[in-house]
Amino acid sequence: MPLSADYTLSDDIHPIDIVETLAHHHAWEFDRVGDDQIAMAVEGQWRGYALTLAWSSPDQTLRLICTFEMEPPEARMAELYEALNLTNDMVWSGGFTYWAAQGLMVWRYGLLLSGGQIAAPEQIDQMIQTAVAACERFYPAFQLVAWADRAPEDALKLAIAQAYGRA
Repeated sequence: MPLSADYTLSDDIHPIDIVETLAHHHAWEFDRVGDDQIAMAVEGQWRGYALTLAWSSPDQTLRLICTFEMEPPEARMAELYEALNLTNDMVWSGGFTYWAAQGLMVWRYGLLLSGGQIAAPEQIDQMIQTAVAACERFYPAFQLVAWADRAPEDALKLAIAQAYGRA
């Protein structure tokens, strides 16, 4: 059954209400921080990820932030930033940044819903799945750059191809 089967499309559907229903559907831990924000925990293969989705009425954007802790050695920060730039050239549906003060690697994406558009549950679910998939795909490369002294170009070779199927 499609995720959108739970909704009758109307202007009364709040994007964060949809996210909350998705969190229930996937059995993700979540906390409805406020009317316009929800925080979730999603387990990946490499680690757990903290996701926050927030609705911004002024710019009509559903913002997604997916984070994981990472505190690389100061001596490797230049290489990590180079890896981030190379990584962002490889992705189109969001981007990574590093919040040094918080020690967090961050995937960010904003879904513009101007003109009264409504995001479908499948669309929001895909946003979340894409965020986790990007973190999973590039996590090993970031680790190699930060702690194994690998050059960004070499470390990112691990993330060039996505695996399909099972071995």
